[in-house]
Amino acid sequence: METIKRILEFELITVGEYTLRVYAIFSIIIIFILTKTLLWLIKRALYRKSESDKFNTKDSYALFQIIKYLIWVIAVGFILEAIGIKVTVLIAGSAALLVGIGLGLQQTFNDVISGIILLSEKSIRIGDVLDIDGIVVKIQSIGLRTSKGINTDDISMIIPNSLITTNKVINWSHQSEKARFRVDIGVSYGSDVDLVIKILEESVIEHQDVYNKNLIEARLINFGASSLDFQVLFYSQNIFSIGKVKSDIRRIIYKNLAINNITIPFPQLDLHLKSNKNEIS
Repeated sequence: METIKRILEFELITVGEYTLRVYAIFSIIIIFILTKTLLWLIKRALYRKSESDKFNTKDSYALFQIIKYLIWVIAVGFILEAIGIKVTVLIAGSAALLVGIGLGLQQTFNDVISGIILLSEKSIRIGDVLDIDGIVVKIQSIGLRTSKGINTDDISMIIPNSLITTNKVINWSHQSEKARFRVDIGVSYGSDVDLVIKILEESVIEHQDVYNKNLIEARLINFGASSLDFQVLFYSQNIFSIGKVKSDIRRIIYKNLAINNITIPFPQLDLHLKSNKNEIS
């Protein structure tokens, strides 16, 4: 027992009045292991709870992220105390320095606060499809300072959290796993309107990613300069890859219109020339 005590009291580093002993290293290791174990237990309990209808996986992730950051802050405080650094004295002594750092890292703190808001408010969650400044992004993770997502070109994007909280962001997945989309088409004047509407609706039905065929609706929306303008509306759960879905539907529409001898006109401009009869020869 005396041997163990001597080992724990052994001085590793001595700088002025400060001494780092072996027991401080053991304390750091124990605090680290306890923190990791506690976080593992909390994560397991939360995700087990998420199997119920009222608490899904996205809610569990947000709550766990907040708890994780709080626990690590407390753990770091215990680690500093273990190695002989008084946290209260450190904060009081470095108040002026912290003010300077705060001014220099104002944007970083803004991102951190925004991250806490995102995790607690749950307006943005993992798997949501967002439209940020015209860029469609699927959120993969929400961190304390930044969030990570992937765009439609499979390019990973690191997004500062303040960009999400301060800008106008469209969340396609916020209220439902499906959304309504539309495809516009113009046909020649003289075409059978009822037949065009029927073709548009039947063309959309052919696509496998269309949700609830009964909600498909085609409309005549305008009398254009060169065409009768139609619009077909449909629901889809494939929100992230909707660009490809629309492209496929346009191909089907084009094929079915051609089969029924309905043409898609190109813009035309009639030019009338008027001769001047009083022209002097």
